[in-house]
Amino acid sequence: MTKADHSNIALLKEIAELLNEETEMKQMLQLALEKLLEGTKFETGWIFLIKDRRRHELIAEANLPNNLEQEECRYLCKGGCWCLSKYHNNELEKASNIIECQRIELANKHSNEAHDAITHHATVPLQSGPEKFGLLNVASPNTVRFSDDDLALLESIAFQIGSAIKRILLTKQEKDVALAQERNRLARDLHDSVNQLLFSVTLTSRAGIEMTDEPLVKETFAEIQSLTQEALTEMRALIWQLRPKGLETGLLEALKGYAEMLGITLDVKVSGVLQFPSKIEEALFRIAQEALNNVRKHAGVKQAQIIIRVTHSDILLVIKDDGRGFSVDSSIALPSLGLQSMRDRTEALGGTIDWVSDIGKGTEILIRLPY
Repeated sequence: MTKADHSNIALLKEIAELLNEETEMKQMLQLALEKLLEGTKFETGWIFLIKDRRRHELIAEANLPNNLEQEECRYLCKGGCWCLSKYHNNELEKASNIIECQRIELANKHSNEAHDAITHHATVPLQSGPEKFGLLNVASPNTVRFSDDDLALLESIAFQIGSAIKRILLTKQEKDVALAQERNRLARDLHDSVNQLLFSVTLTSRAGIEMTDEPLVKETFAEIQSLTQEALTEMRALIWQLRPKGLETGLLEALKGYAEMLGITLDVKVSGVLQFPSKIEEALFRIAQEALNNVRKHAGVKQAQIIIRVTHSDILLVIKDDGRGFSVDSSIALPSLGLQSMRDRTEALGGTIDWVSDIGKGTEILIRLPY
């Protein structure tokens, strides 16, 4: 065994140990890439996580030349290239030399600085079994082609990284399942204890009204009944938020059921086909749920309208009411945690959210998600 072989085995061992220790995806990939560059003659590299043909994310990069690093890695983040095209067409199964790179070519063309003699790169898919997650790209100055040994080492490291990505994704799925189970347990407990207790108080206060002729006592019992009924509605809404019944029959049925539970008449208009990934469907439900809560609590009306428009590129969700409205000032903090929650959910999926509202003129909330 040659000295180079010993060195490669040691590098693979170090990277394997690093991958096994890390639990956060971005940090794991960044550290693995840096370790790869430290132990080989590759001098720069970057990693794409790829979700579909329209979405790839530059999740790690190291030692980039100025022309690729400028404008927040603009040329690596935007557009397409040969390696992405081959990846999507299932034509990239192993480490390959790239004859020319469109990204590097554009970066060099628009740079006023020397481009450090990087014109080509090698690429290898990150996968675990048949499942693919992205691409690992590496390059060196004045190098247009890497040796078979270089590519073989790159394949071995890519296999390690792909397996680690799969492990983290499986761990996240297990955590999500555990979280859902805990939410369901909490929802059952609330329903069986607090919810039933509130219902009993409602019945008791109603009986109290019928048992006395004193107007003041009747008024007190009536107030207790009203407050308890309001608390019961709040509790039912909380249980829905913990365990959204109805999503198994589709988003529209879930929204209609939730609005009915709140006592809101809901007008729904849809264009396009409502076939979303579960993550997007639940996010849309949660956002609309919060908006309907605001209608019930603050708008002073019992009607709302939801519009959903689906195109090949995005999803538009609009929630409207003709209620009290509120004053919107984009220069200050949002007026409620509910609105902030809606914004957070939207931005977590790469979308945008806007409000159109004014005192006495109702409220219109517009959410746009990439699709």
